[in-house]
Amino acid sequence: MRTSAPGSEARRRAAAPAGGRAARGFTMIELMVVVAIIALAAGVTALAVRDPAGAQLEREAARLAALLEAARSESRALGLPVVWRPNDEGVVAEGAPPPFRFVGLPATLALPQAWLDPRVRAEEVLGPEGQRLIRLGPEPLIGAQRIVLRLERERLMLRTDGLGPFVVAPVPAP
Repeated sequence: MRTSAPGSEARRRAAAPAGGRAARGFTMIELMVVVAIIALAAGVTALAVRDPAGAQLEREAARLAALLEAARSESRALGLPVVWRPNDEGVVAEGAPPPFRFVGLPATLALPQAWLDPRVRAEEVLGPEGQRLIRLGPEPLIGAQRIVLRLERERLMLRTDGLGPFVVAPVPAP
């Protein structure tokens, strides 16, 4: 016995896809592909939007490492003892001493004496014999030394074993 009205069966067959099944939604594979694409886009966005303080501190650390190596080369070439000394007060104002200075280089070889970002601080400086200065030469072996730089909550360390160049490294956990 038929329960549908005449002609309704033909309409239902015309609306159905060629395989005979009606579309009911997305397959699991389609949903997984979309979720994977969204996760990939979120990961790329997170890497592109870096912490500006962290990026600035990395630039400052790389710049200071280059300045230290330049002063170290000049010290060895000229045979002059050269040290890098931070300003202990940490004050950056008109008439205040510079944030750091290279002591021992001739005036004709003046290197920069300020950070690019005035908020950067040399938080910890550990030179030979525990002094708060970095000895750069003229000896080829200068001893293990390190500088910890801080900008807001970010911290980076410049270190040398005394034979190799200064390198930027993360600060080890306490």
